[in-house]
Amino acid sequence: MIDVNSTAAKDFYKEVRRFAQRTKPWETALFYETKPDEKHDITLVSQRVYGRRDEFLAVMAAAGLDTVDQPLPQIRITLPTEGQLHTIKRRTGFESVADNRKDYKPTWERRGR
Repeated sequence: MIDVNSTAAKDFYKEVRRFAQRTKPWETALFYETKPDEKHDITLVSQRVYGRRDEFLAVMAAAGLDTVDQPLPQIRITLPTEGQLHTIKRRTGFESVADNRKDYKPTWERRGR
């Protein structure tokens, strides 16, 4: 199904990718070393970092993957913290957690938007 905001996922991906590329090692972020068992299941990274599998798009963006089925190499990735992720989601209008979505849009989205 098409999201109400059809560019939200693309904008979210770009923002997380930009965050991953520009964040310095001494800045606030989550630095994660990917593991061999995550090569073909990026949702495992999401589960291990955020405690839920819903944030696989953030993992894809941080790792620079183009598709969900692209193998994840063993690398160090830079992910936003929960708070930073929340801010990026609000800025881009994207929500990955199904319980926070209704009628193809985030439930936190302001009316009239």
